[in-house]
Amino acid sequence: MEQKALHHLLEQVAAGKLPVDEAMLQLRDAPFLDLGFAKPDSHRAVRQGIAEVIYGAGKTPEQIRRIALALRDQGQKTVLITRMSQEAAGLLEDTGLLDYDAVSRTGILGEIPEPDCDGAVVIATGGTSDIPVAEEAARTAAALGNPVNRLYDVGVSGIHRLLANREEILRAKVIVAVAGMEGALASVVGGLADCPVIAVPTSVGYGAAFGGLAALLGMLNSCASGVSVVNIDNGFGAGYLASMINHIGGNKA
Repeated sequence: MEQKALHHLLEQVAAGKLPVDEAMLQLRDAPFLDLGFAKPDSHRAVRQGIAEVIYGAGKTPEQIRRIALALRDQGQKTVLITRMSQEAAGLLEDTGLLDYDAVSRTGILGEIPEPDCDGAVVIATGGTSDIPVAEEAARTAAALGNPVNRLYDVGVSGIHRLLANREEILRAKVIVAVAGMEGALASVVGGLADCPVIAVPTSVGYGAAFGGLAALLGMLNSCASGVSVVNIDNGFGAGYLASMINHIGGNKA
């Protein structure tokens, strides 16, 4: 049950419009659902302000379908699914409510909400090869109610491309910098911006990149202040954290 729905239910009880026993019946399955193979958390939005997200990797298409529909049936208007296969998307496309993106392997079942905050989340990539991870971050942020601006292929090998977007960088409330290779983009962005920078190392790069480890270590050792780092290829984690930051306070001064 989403936070607004729970609030409305309690208002009805307080106003005497809904018997306590009927309210208890509606709340009976509120903490979580037991599907046998999974226990979807229907109270996460109440506890954390953001509803449960489905991590699709390692789950069968049928498991993803059942979890997603269970959350929807409990009143969750937006169900985000990450690392979702095309096969799993096919099982939900017949609902007519699934927005699936094959590049980022993300699916959004239900509504993509209108932005409910004023600040912008800027997603920047070092190269085109980083876009799948960047899009996971972008679609996560969008599904959580954020305006998202994309600056793709603005890496340090042609730094004038990044500098041409300096005004966009300075207007951002939070920036997600996605890069592989040596991961230098995060440091450069951190040296330009006056907002938090979330660095996302990607597994893009030749052998000595060690599947993103070189970028991860480079970002962790950034000399720019205000840079934090998530795990390799973790676009979801970056988009989620960016949303939390973007919803703190009001407009960017």
